[in-house]
Amino acid sequence: MGRAVLFVGGTRSGKSGMAQRWAEAQAPQRLYLATGRADDDEMAARIARHKAERGSGWLCREEPLDPAAALADVATAVQAGSGAGIPGVVLFDCVSLWVANLMAADMTEKDILDRVDALAAVIANYPLPLALVSVEAGLGMVAMSSLGRRFQDTLGLANQVLARVCDTVLFVSCGLPLVLKGQLPEEIC
Repeated sequence: MGRAVLFVGGTRSGKSGMAQRWAEAQAPQRLYLATGRADDDEMAARIARHKAERGSGWLCREEPLDPAAALADVATAVQAGSGAGIPGVVLFDCVSLWVANLMAADMTEKDILDRVDALAAVIANYPLPLALVSVEAGLGMVAMSSLGRRFQDTLGLANQVLARVCDTVLFVSCGLPLVLKGQLPEEIC
């Protein structure tokens, strides 16, 4: 059974880089499960930068709406011993973009949280080490728009559900980890 680590923090806190370093220490063959979409030039440049920073040893699967199914596919391949191309670790980046994508697809909070529960069920029995990245949306001011408040609320609830099933939860700020649950993984000390 793998272990799951949730890296949560603000924008540009260093959470994705820390999750990547942790994943790279786990296995030479890694899967990056991406939820971002290149809907504009800035996001396309951001995605390209992330790909360049990952370098070799990484496979990438883009899954903006159903990461639970993607994780389940990998778990099935691992359990079947399907051979080459099976990663030794998965990095899911990121929960917050996934929630935003579901909101953009006009899903209700209940429907989104049902999907979060399905993801949590997959994580609870996952056969590989798994890193999840998410934004902590509750540290700033309350959003000025109803859409912004709905996003903050839904993401906050999603983070709580995922934190419960993860073995370790790290809050990352200024590139430094603070352990919220479990122990600081030695790979990122």
